[in-house]
Amino acid sequence: MVARILVACGNGIATSTVVASKIKSFLADKNITVETTQTKLMEVPSKVENYDLLVTTGQFEGKTHNVPYVHGLPILTGVGAENTLNEIYDVIKDK
Repeated sequence: MVARILVACGNGIATSTVVASKIKSFLADKNITVETTQTKLMEVPSKVENYDLLVTTGQFEGKTHNVPYVHGLPILTGVGAENTLNEIYDVIKDK
């Protein structure tokens, strides 16, 4: 089974694409294949329930429909990126 990750940023384009790419690369090195979808933060509540994990680059206070949530800004800035990627791995590894 391929894990599905929803990656959200302000406009659903630039930063979410960078973060999604880094997540895929990190997990591929651990032999885990994931499918990522980028979206706008404001669209998360209507889309997230079909995913195994939500990662955002901005603050998110909305409904996640019990989908695990990881704040992904460290992946973008590089500060604490390894810890954040490992947190994502811990959620996804058993999917």
